Amino acid sequence: MDIATLLGMLGAFGIVLTAMFLGGSMGVFINTPSLLIVLLGSMMVVMMKFGLGQFLGAFKVAIKAFIFKSDKPEDLINQSVELAGIARKSGLLALESVEISNDFLKKGIQYLVDGLDGEVVKATLVKDKNQSAERHDIGQRIFKAIGDGGPAMGMIGTLVGLVQMLSAIDDPKSIGPAMSVALLTTLYGAMLATMFALPIADKLCLRSEEEQVSRSLLIDAILGIHQGLNPRVIEEMLKTYLPGSSRDAIGDGGDNKDGGG
Repeated sequence: MDIATLLGMLGAFGIVLTAMFLGGSMGVFINTPSLLIVLLGSMMVVMMKFGLGQFLGAFKVAIKAFIFKSDKPEDLINQSVELAGIARKSGLLALESVEISNDFLKKGIQYLVDGLDGEVVKATLVKDKNQSAERHDIGQRIFKAIGDGGPAMGMIGTLVGLVQMLSAIDDPKSIGPAMSVALLTTLYGAMLATMFALPIADKLCLRSEEEQVSRSLLIDAILGIHQGLNPRVIEEMLKTYLPGSSRDAIGDGGDNKDGGG
């Protein structure tokens, strides 16, 4: 569970709702026509830009903003060095019995155990990484589109309310409800974009970048294991993915795992 995403969203909505409550009745901030214009209107507009499957799939991707748990690069490096040591001592087939938690690394090691050519392994893993990035990119674009569409639909709702207000200018009782629609649609649109869609899009972008770095690291590790490189060499090679301050945290996996050499 990503606590930052959850706390940020709950905190943002909590602050706004508290301000509404302290300012008077919450009922004045609820308007069904405004909600329909902003929420359903925004979804329909975004759906026009993408396929139905892509649109629905974006909400599955959005789950990563809340429950995604990425492997630390340090852990991936340590495990890769350990696997390299085993392969160097006992051969690639010995890796088949090793338990690997990361699915991408597990897939790559299985390719090695199956005896695939190094170029085939690299091409397959790179394609997998790129396709994953494309799927994540579509999810980000959909939420950015919702973030763009919410305020725009809010403006449309504001214009609708103003037209209704002006058309009933001679009836003072109608001015209030029309003005409510005009103002609340702008509020709903701003809340949808600022407090939900755009933060989700940015968090998905961050998650995608983290995943791409991890997968690039693992591809280098898998190819290094396939080439039979010394675990210490693989470790030093993979440390380049870390900031300088984190490189000392990597365990000394090369000295005792390479079986010589």
